[in-house]
Amino acid sequence: MLEPLPSDIFAPGQVLNNTYEIIGVLGRGGIGEVYLARNRIVDRVIAIKALNAQFSANSEYLELMKREEQMRNIISDAVVRYSECSNSDAGHVFLVMDYINGPSLKQIMFEHALDDSALMTIAHRALEGLLATHAQGIVHRDLSPDNIILRDGRPERATIIDFGIAKDTASGARTIVGNSFAGKYEYAAPEQLEGHADFRTDFYALGALLLAVIRREIPKVGMYPAEVLRFKHQRLDTSGIAAPLRDLIDWLTDPDPAGRPQSATQALERLDGWLRPAPARADPPPPPKRHRLLLPVLGLAALAAIGGGLWAADLFKLKPPVAAPYSLTARFDPASGSALSGFAPDADTAALMRGAFRDATAQTPPPDALTLASGLPDPDWPADAVALIGLMKPLLRWNLAITDNAVRLDGLAADSLEREKFYETLAGWQQRTGRLLEADLAAGPETLAWSALAPHLQQLATCGPLSAPADQPATFALNDAITLQGDVADAADNTLIARTLAPLIGDRTLRLETTVLNEDICLIRDVLPDANPGALSIRLERGASGEGVPDGIFTAGENPVADILIPADLTGAALWVMVVDNSGKIFHILPNINQTEMVVDRLGSVEGGTRRIRVLWPMEEARSTPGRLAVTINETDFGQSEIVAILSKTPLFDLRRPRDESVRSLAGALEETLQGRRDQIIGVASVIIDARP
Repeated sequence: MLEPLPSDIFAPGQVLNNTYEIIGVLGRGGIGEVYLARNRIVDRVIAIKALNAQFSANSEYLELMKREEQMRNIISDAVVRYSECSNSDAGHVFLVMDYINGPSLKQIMFEHALDDSALMTIAHRALEGLLATHAQGIVHRDLSPDNIILRDGRPERATIIDFGIAKDTASGARTIVGNSFAGKYEYAAPEQLEGHADFRTDFYALGALLLAVIRREIPKVGMYPAEVLRFKHQRLDTSGIAAPLRDLIDWLTDPDPAGRPQSATQALERLDGWLRPAPARADPPPPPKRHRLLLPVLGLAALAAIGGGLWAADLFKLKPPVAAPYSLTARFDPASGSALSGFAPDADTAALMRGAFRDATAQTPPPDALTLASGLPDPDWPADAVALIGLMKPLLRWNLAITDNAVRLDGLAADSLEREKFYETLAGWQQRTGRLLEADLAAGPETLAWSALAPHLQQLATCGPLSAPADQPATFALNDAITLQGDVADAADNTLIARTLAPLIGDRTLRLETTVLNEDICLIRDVLPDANPGALSIRLERGASGEGVPDGIFTAGENPVADILIPADLTGAALWVMVVDNSGKIFHILPNINQTEMVVDRLGSVEGGTRRIRVLWPMEEARSTPGRLAVTINETDFGQSEIVAILSKTPLFDLRRPRDESVRSLAGALEETLQGRRDQIIGVASVIIDARP
């Protein structure tokens, strides 16, 4: 079963008409889906074919479902059993049928070879099914390896399925496809190409599919009507196949319907003779003589000799084989390459489609990328497909699938803004064409470098630099998370940051780990030199216990202690330390009136290779030693303050600053003193003291 999708018609566990419980999805197609379900009343596993809502209201598609449901009158173990056609509450028409548990012949033919005995058994079983269907006047018209299931994998339990385009031969009977070609042209009988189908048509398809399974390849019948016609009027190549399987295939696939079995009963009788030969039994009579229809082949040769550019279809009233569903797929990916495939109604339209693909991708598809086929959903389908391909150019990569009137698009836009613009473009196309369009577009870029964000972060910074965690990678793939750290002057800054970066990061998650600081701190940060702390750091402790306080949170009555830490071998540098208070003032704590020294060699003490310079002291030590600064948190201190330390090669200021001054005064002084001297800065460090009640 397939993985469920949000777009599926039914969901696992859903119950239809209080009877049928959906188990899972078996397959999806252009106009509907097939589900595995359980009849809750009789506890029997079944299959359900459902039409999409837009097709459930279409009289022609409804007629197809009704025609298929009428197969319930055929009772044969070799034919899938239909039980009812119904309607869900949401308006989806669905068809209930037996669930045939087993692989299709198409699955098997590409997995392993089947021996002649197994294929003869499958042929016998299929003929039994055709005997039952033909007795009801029904021609399948679409026998292929897809439509024969080996129940439980056993050849003797082969079962015919999918009578979606079956034809009732009774006088006045209706069929959606009428007398035009219907089926898969690889297995279709010659007369099907001209719209004629009777019981002998199914025999040809049975023989052709047997040959495909033993060869383990889909027949190559040609791309153009003339090639298909030539192929179909020749005998199939059965060389290398042993009798009696070769004889059976030759008989079933005679190009002339008169040379094939004239009934399933006749075919079964001869097949029984091959499977269970009786010694005394005479050979079956040869097939009746008939006149071979050579005129089409001769006419085709003459047409080729004339070279007049006429299609064989024009001469014989033959349209290209019908494709059902009618589809087109196109893919563009600079990394893995591009591809175009599907159907076109004629050579001119195929050229237009290839041209649109070339214009959108700058890559030329091969001339045989598209197969000529009739069966267009409507006359505007080719033009709409060409227009849609032409819209793809702005996408970085894309994958487009058009199946009848349903369109699925996956792709990557350059960024979020381009994606929104492209969605609007698609909406316009959908409104003009009236077709069902599902689009899932990612927003790029495919790979994003942190360096691409750096210029924007500088402009967005309102309280010091915005940066990345140390362990964050330098590049980000789609759907990665990007973490941004730093401080901001206002909570609204976070909204601005997110809104500004959204178009740049595309389909990635932005995590903001920011702290809102007061405007005074942010004003000073705006004029501080851009320098890493380097070896400079600040440690906070509780004065009473000496316990480290890495988060900077102190409560009422506590005594913050601060130490500046510098490597002991760093000599000759000058240190300036200040506190940006929450009252709008700056307090200069080094140098100060009691401690005028600022050269680090003469400050603090060295322990284990680190120079520790205390600038805020425990209250008891400050009381015992005059000149030492100490503070205790009280209600006037609640809020955020910041200790800033600047280490420079020469003194930061020529003169000692006053004990305290306004934030704006120092901001101007810093800006002035740093002009032309930023190369003198060795390191800048800061730490927040968050005073709380």
